[in-house]
Amino acid sequence: MHILACVKRVPVPGVRFVLAEDAREIITRNLGFAISPHEECAVEAAVQLVEQHGGTTTVLTMGEPAAVDQLRFAISMGVDEAILIETDGVDRDAAATSAAIVDTIRVEQSGDAPFDVLLFGNESADAGNYQVGLRVAHALNLPCVAGIKALQIHADGTAVAKREVPEGWEVYELVLPAVFTVKEGINLPRYPLLRGRLAAKKKEIKIYPAPERGDAGLEMMAFKNPPETASQVQILGEGPSAAPVVAALLQKLGVV
Repeated sequence: MHILACVKRVPVPGVRFVLAEDAREIITRNLGFAISPHEECAVEAAVQLVEQHGGTTTVLTMGEPAAVDQLRFAISMGVDEAILIETDGVDRDAAATSAAIVDTIRVEQSGDAPFDVLLFGNESADAGNYQVGLRVAHALNLPCVAGIKALQIHADGTAVAKREVPEGWEVYELVLPAVFTVKEGINLPRYPLLRGRLAAKKKEIKIYPAPERGDAGLEMMAFKNPPETASQVQILGEGPSAAPVVAALLQKLGVV
């Protein structure tokens, strides 16, 4: 079994961004970067599937040269091979990104070992476009299930994917090869051991040049930080004397 996991280098989630004076750039010198959380779960899913069924795993990203750090992190988690589609650091839209990924997949699959499972994060932590995995599946004419939180592969070449919905679960059975976009909660990504980190530093990474940007589909206008969320803390009292106030508040909230 050959599995491909596609990831994206994003700023560590939860940090406040410092903008340049013209608000057209994010100052990144004090930012940390990581694999987008949904996609880190995709990497873990790829490693687990190979542990269960045998085969090889490949991780792919499209981005600036510094994105090799995220590829090496994936290797330290247990991925076998890594591919960088190297850009000039300027973001492409979902259409341009997926087109470059499709071209690279076609080159990598020109031999006798096509990918059986292609895994994407449901959406990236920065842009949140929800598009790249779906576009890749459409271009390669492969079935796709989006937003899954469970995946099983059977020996007969079929897969069962589950997507959580308010009423319970939607269950899909399909024939491989197929594309899946995964959500956080499908697994708990492992923390790489020192041995894996050391091995990842020596691993050769295959590099493809990204196509010329041309019309990247994006026009930069400005970034804007959302307003700070205000919070208030009210001390209701201390000791037994606070009990009537707490009870009144719970009644107001409809808890009791």
